[in-house]
Amino acid sequence: MSTEPYLLTPGPLTTSLRTRQSMLRDWGSWDVDFNSITGRIRERLLQIVHGTATHECVPMQGSGTFSVEAAIGTLVPRAGHVLVPQNGAYCQRIARICRVLGRKLTTIDYAENMPVDTADVDRVLRTDASITHVALVHCETSTGILNPLQEVAQVVARHGRGLIVDAMSSFGALEIDARTTPFDAVVAASGKCLEGPPGMGFVVVRREALERCEGNCHSLSLDLYDQWIYMQKTTQWRYTPPTHVVAAFDSAIAQYLEEGGLAARAARYAQNCRTLIGGMSKLGLKSFLPAAIQAPIIVTFFAPDSPRYVFKDFYNAVKARGYILYPGKLTTVETFRVGCMGQLGERGIAGAVEAVGKVLAEMRAAA
Repeated sequence: MSTEPYLLTPGPLTTSLRTRQSMLRDWGSWDVDFNSITGRIRERLLQIVHGTATHECVPMQGSGTFSVEAAIGTLVPRAGHVLVPQNGAYCQRIARICRVLGRKLTTIDYAENMPVDTADVDRVLRTDASITHVALVHCETSTGILNPLQEVAQVVARHGRGLIVDAMSSFGALEIDARTTPFDAVVAASGKCLEGPPGMGFVVVRREALERCEGNCHSLSLDLYDQWIYMQKTTQWRYTPPTHVVAAFDSAIAQYLEEGGLAARAARYAQNCRTLIGGMSKLGLKSFLPAAIQAPIIVTFFAPDSPRYVFKDFYNAVKARGYILYPGKLTTVETFRVGCMGQLGERGIAGAVEAVGKVLAEMRAAA
C-alpha cells in the first residue's frame, strides 16, 4: 500500500507518480516551451469533446468554481436571465453566482434524489421568453446524480437559448459530444476525471458565442473573452498561470490518451462504481441513489445505522487504514461520499471496501 492514503474524494484525487513527477520542474510562464504545453492542452481538451471545428478552449487559473463564474459572467449579458434547474449543492452554487453577479435568475427546484426533468425546462422556456441561458450541472457532485444533458441540450437549442454546462465531475469520463449536443459552454477542471492536480479550470466555448462576449464580464481576471483574445495573439496566459499544475495536467492528459481515452476511463470508473456499491451493500451500507441515475463518479451512502457512528471518528478510522472518504453534502439525511476516480493502486476500491468493513466491525463490536 502507498505510504499516503488514497483519496476517495470527488477531487482532488490520487494522481499517478508520473503526474506528480511532472511538477518537479520550474517553468517560465512566458517561455515558448511552457506556451506550447498550454496550446497542447487546449487542443486535446477540444478533441475530447469533438469541438475542434466549432469551439475554443479557454483555460483559467483557480478551482473549477472560478471557471463556472467566468463562464456565467462572460457568456451571460448583464441584462441576461439564467434558468438553473437545481437538485444539489453545485446547482445551488451556480444560482448563488448568478445572484452575486446581478444576473436575473429563475430556478426549478428538485429533491436531491431526483434528476432534472426535461419537460420542466421546456415548459419554463416556453412561458418565459426573457430567459437567455440555461445552466445545468451534468453530474451533481454532492450526490453523484446524473442529469440528462443530451435531452436538456436539445430542448434549450430548440428554444434558441444558450446552454452552460457544469461538467466538473463528468468531463473525460462521460460522453459529451459537441457535434450532437449543442452547448455554448462546458466547464470542467484539472483535478477531476482527467486525474490532474487541482488548480486549473477550463471552459470549452462555442466560438460564435464567445466572439459576441466582449464587455460582458463583471471581472477583469475572470473575463474569458479577454483571456481568449490574449491567448490567440500571444499564446500566453494574461496573468501568472499555475505553471506546475499546467505541466502536470498535460502529463495527466497524455496518460488519459494512452489508457484509451474516454472509453477506457469510463469503463474503469464504472467498474469501480459497481465494486463499490456491491461491496458496501454486503456491509449493510445502502447507496442514496438508484442505479438508473447514479453516475459512476462518486457515490453517496447513507450513514451506518449505529449509535456509535460519528463521521469524524469513522473518517479517521478509515483514513488510518489508508483511505480518505468525503463527508456527505445532503441537508436532509446523514450521509458520506466515496469517489470512484483517481489512481487507486493494486487493491483499488476493493481495498477501500475492506477498510470500511473493518471499521464497521469494530464499531459494532464496541456498541
